Amino acid sequence: MSMLPAHHSLFDEFFRDFTPGFLVKPLHGDALPAQIKMDVKETGDAYQVEAELPGVGKEDIHVDIDGALVTIKAEIKQFDQQGKDERPLRSERYYGLVSRSFQLPQDIDRETASARYENGVLSLTLPKRRSGGAGQRLRIE
Repeated sequence: MSMLPAHHSLFDEFFRDFTPGFLVKPLHGDALPAQIKMDVKETGDAYQVEAELPGVGKEDIHVDIDGALVTIKAEIKQFDQQGKDERPLRSERYYGLVSRSFQLPQDIDRETASARYENGVLSLTLPKRRSGGAGQRLRIE
């Protein structure tokens, strides 16, 4: 159990539990996810990465590789839509940029690295490199 304080007040918690759905106040946007959640595995000659990026378009994901440093960036675009006779009471959709960088134990061969995005999960295959070179952006399929 975490000893860190919650991001909301005790007053908010009381009314959320006491009157769920009764008091609906206008609210625009919760905070963006703090981190991209991912799994990293090592095989004999490569690293396998699976990163959760739900609701993100493939064209809004960028993967940069510089030696052993991998950076994943995603632009999240969840816009509000309002009809003519509608009045929004609560909106938890947001717009922003999330990113995560991590260092692998060994440099990556950018030329043979691959990326695939399907059902909200970005899968990277990052072969280990045998020689040096400069950073490069990875194309996502």
